[in-house]
Amino acid sequence: MIKIRDLNIFFGSGSDRNHALNGVNLTIEHGESFGLVGESGSGKSTVLNCITGLLSHWTGRISINHSPLSGRRDKEFYRRVQMVFQDPYGSLHPRHTIDRALKEPVAIHGLGNANYRVEKVLDEVGLGNRFRFRYPHQLSGGQRQRVAVARALILEPAILLLDEPTSALDVSIQAEVLNLLKRVRKERGLTYVLVSHDLAVVSHMCSRIAVMHMGSLVELISDSRLSEDSLENDYTKQLLAASKGYDRRVIDRFTDNF
Repeated sequence: MIKIRDLNIFFGSGSDRNHALNGVNLTIEHGESFGLVGESGSGKSTVLNCITGLLSHWTGRISINHSPLSGRRDKEFYRRVQMVFQDPYGSLHPRHTIDRALKEPVAIHGLGNANYRVEKVLDEVGLGNRFRFRYPHQLSGGQRQRVAVARALILEPAILLLDEPTSALDVSIQAEVLNLLKRVRKERGLTYVLVSHDLAVVSHMCSRIAVMHMGSLVELISDSRLSEDSLENDYTKQLLAASKGYDRRVIDRFTDNF
């Protein structure tokens, strides 16, 4: 469904030039839930931004369902590929009701039956029609993220790009949103690319995981290898150790020499 070959991108110039993505290669199958993990600044979200066209000065090759992408994206691309962002409040217009936020993409793509689509998708994400005419500030963080998921789903896409979709939520709410995403993928046959720094979240959601460090892909592992702690790369081992919680003895052995 998604194929990336030799993806490179630079930010800045001169002595401040940063090689943000360095020859990234990925193949993601139809219907797969694929994870991208790594510390902040490793290039995870940059990969998603290249796929969506939010960044256009990349080099390499990206194809969706065997169709190569250029710097520009057409309307049909944005119907097939949708993104859910990290901050559910920042991604919703504060002066637009939930009804308006959901109807807008329906109108842009000329799909019709807007009222039916809004009611159906709100039910699907567990909110229901009673939230339809509320504003974002009247919702909790978990409810806002459900609206963001609903806005992506209302166009009936084939691919969801999830950029740390639960990191801004309380731990008790994270599981609810992750279980929602898991159920929706199964029911709709969607392809997911999930970006996170949290290996526990990724292992819960994804069958395969790519580990990124300083713009490069350093290891590709399965969820079973992760659960068995059967890892080869030293950076991945350190990332897994960090995800298990603070342990002074473990932290003292950490290194930046990879």
